[in-house]
Amino acid sequence: MSYVSAFTSFVEMYPHLAYGLVLLLALSESLPVLGAVVPGTAIIVGLAALVPSGVLKLSPLITAALIGAMIGDGLSFWLGHRYHEQILTRWPFRRYPQLIERSEAFFKKHGGKSVFLARFTPGVRAFVPLVAGMLKMPVGRFYVSNILSALIWAPLHIFPGVALGAYVHSAGDAAVRLMILVAILCFLVWLTTRLVMLGIRRGVPILQSGLSELRLWANARDSWLRNQIASLVDPAKRETALLVGLLLLLIAAGWLFFGILEDVVTGDPLVNFDVAVFQLLQGLRTSWSDAVMIGFTELGDTTVVVPVAIAVLLWLVWRRAWGTSAYFLAAVAGGSIFNTAIKVAVHRARPVSELYEGWSNFSFPSGHSTTNAVLYGFIAFLIGRSLPPAGRVTIAFAAAVLITLIAFSRVYLGAHWFSDAAGGLAFAVTWLAVLSIAYQYHRSSEDSTNGILVVTIIALVTAGGLNIAHHYQRDVQRYTVKDAPMAEVADWWNTGWQEMPARRVDITGESEEPFTLQWAGSLDELRSTLEGAEWHMPPKWTVTNSLQWLTSSPRLMSLPVLPHPERGRLPSMTLIRASGSDHGASRYVLRVWRADRQLNDASQAELWLGSVVEENLTSLLWVAAYPTANSDVNGPRKALSQALSELRVARRDADTGGDNWDGGTLLAREIQRSGR
Repeated sequence: MSYVSAFTSFVEMYPHLAYGLVLLLALSESLPVLGAVVPGTAIIVGLAALVPSGVLKLSPLITAALIGAMIGDGLSFWLGHRYHEQILTRWPFRRYPQLIERSEAFFKKHGGKSVFLARFTPGVRAFVPLVAGMLKMPVGRFYVSNILSALIWAPLHIFPGVALGAYVHSAGDAAVRLMILVAILCFLVWLTTRLVMLGIRRGVPILQSGLSELRLWANARDSWLRNQIASLVDPAKRETALLVGLLLLLIAAGWLFFGILEDVVTGDPLVNFDVAVFQLLQGLRTSWSDAVMIGFTELGDTTVVVPVAIAVLLWLVWRRAWGTSAYFLAAVAGGSIFNTAIKVAVHRARPVSELYEGWSNFSFPSGHSTTNAVLYGFIAFLIGRSLPPAGRVTIAFAAAVLITLIAFSRVYLGAHWFSDAAGGLAFAVTWLAVLSIAYQYHRSSEDSTNGILVVTIIALVTAGGLNIAHHYQRDVQRYTVKDAPMAEVADWWNTGWQEMPARRVDITGESEEPFTLQWAGSLDELRSTLEGAEWHMPPKWTVTNSLQWLTSSPRLMSLPVLPHPERGRLPSMTLIRASGSDHGASRYVLRVWRADRQLNDASQAELWLGSVVEENLTSLLWVAAYPTANSDVNGPRKALSQALSELRVARRDADTGGDNWDGGTLLAREIQRSGR
């Protein structure tokens, strides 16, 4: 929630920037190419949700969207009117011939109404104004359609966001967390789609070129191996294009899986990134989203996977599709066996212990992610073979959404780390690619897979419904958010402090500066104590102090502090104090985060972790400056200790780590809670 508060505060301070952003987003959605890659609608709706809280105003928001939409279509029309068909031969337009063809067909079909209709039609929306200009649509008729469509389009984008904001404003933090989760899922789907399209557009030509070289090599001599390879990559066979795609998928997924496996085994930064994702998602949990995610997790349970797999297998056997039955059985059984073997070999602990017993208590890779991706991925492959391209995309998308939601639910509920789910999906895709290549190359042409979709849906609905009905209440208790572990104050004061993290971990998983303060008590009391010793809140971000970064020698104390996340969470408090004789040249910066531990005293005091560094200004080409932290963290810790009472300096083993830390950590607590 700290990210939401920080974003809202920023928009509240600079509403004109938000209005300008809406104008640019509305403009970009109307431009060819750019409109296809910028998620402008989602951001506009999100900003409109701030209207009910008073952060933004409705009228200027609608005006900005209206003006941006009209300018965008007008600019696209001008490009087509000015350069005609020549513009299609230039980058980046020449990379989208299919969209151009669809837009031309759309324009010829609807005539003068096309500009109005295209505003609300995905795909061709950003290209129809360009085509209208190329085909010399009358300027007056174009701008009438442009303005009328924008007058409808802008409110249709703004008012849903306002309604969403009104709901969130009335429902409170739970609704905010729920909407953030929805936004994360939508972003993951959008990002996955874009990456797949990019991989196909860039990777397939590269692989085809490599296959051409491989074909020349295989045809150069007569041997069994070369003949097999030549047959596999024979361009005369109609399945060669599919095999090329599957080979590309195999290479990419295999590389990803072994990369994740290496990071998990060696404890690379990906493992620290897991903690950041875990803490971020645990902070977003609500009872509503818990109910949905538990439902998707139960759809992926073994008690659902097994009946679905048996139903499909029996259907294939009944249809006498013996070869397909064997491949399907190998897919599901092989994926499950390999997943269990890797679990036992890696022996990784789950984020939340004691959820399961035996081998199932190991974490990497996620069994739900692996088995469900293999099961529904292979079913989608079998169904899609007999469908036209549009049907294949629909089936693949439906399977991908179900698999993604099951995998995401495991991370959300704390049953797996992010890398567990990602590794499980990568392994599943690798295994699917191997089996699909073999199946496509050796399958029997007489095998019929008709009816698998109906059988799968019936089995999934039946088994999934029964599993949810019987086990939902049990799983609500299993996956409930666990309270922070408790510790006695005396134990923390003596030795328990060493169980706290030694260093901050940023969002990418890299270890940063050490935690040189552990505070037991209220954050308000710590702030009050330090403010009495010349520590104070840093300046808020404003246009004036932001522009000071562009001067060669700004006063450091008048500049805001850059937020540093700790395992996905922003600081709960930031204070600064001047250091040195020149109060404008350097400063101490204290950032404090909540620890995942409570102290067991009469008031259940909270425990906080803090890092304090000294920042100096570093010039950038004599025209700008930015703050950098000194490598010495011992001096700032000593300066902080002068403002605190009821403390002691505890020492870890020396950890230089690039900042010459001597291992010293300040343990401090409120005076009224003392009692050594």
